Amino acid sequence: MRTYLLPLAAALAATVLLTGCSDDTSGGDDVKNADRPSDSACPLGDMGVEVGAAAAPAAGDTGTVTVTLTNKGEQCTLKGFPGVDLLADDKTTSISPVEGAKAQSLTLGKGGTTSFTLTYVRGEAGSADSLDVHKASFTLPGDTRTAHELKWSYGEVSWASDEKASVSGFETSGD
Repeated sequence: MRTYLLPLAAALAATVLLTGCSDDTSGGDDVKNADRPSDSACPLGDMGVEVGAAAAPAAGDTGTVTVTLTNKGEQCTLKGFPGVDLLADDKTTSISPVEGAKAQSLTLGKGGTTSFTLTYVRGEAGSADSLDVHKASFTLPGDTRTAHELKWSYGEVSWASDEKASVSGFETSGD
């Protein structure tokens, strides 16, 4: 009986070891790179957030809201665009990247900074082509479950077909 247990134990051990070695790529980049800090997504919870705005003074004027992120955690990578939503009382709308922009990869070390800019046209108060925004919300690529909300105090946003708001890609900051 003992001669059968040793080969059986070896077979079970090999099965357990091989279970961890899978060629399955359905988990996506976050799963495949989970053990490589330079390739891991930047968690929003590790970011310091600062907001600066050049608000549009009147209907038809263009305004910008720049969000600067400072990495307070381990080295991480941003791959893609920030996800930005504008929230009104009865409607939430997602903002598209700037037309023609291409997603890039940006690695941030601890203390590294980056920014992105939301550009909008101020809408006319009460117009059917305007969105009465109260908050903006953004997520980072690879961390879409965690959102950061910003109070919106920059007036209504035009939603006419030729004046849609847009968001830039991540830009390097500092040196």
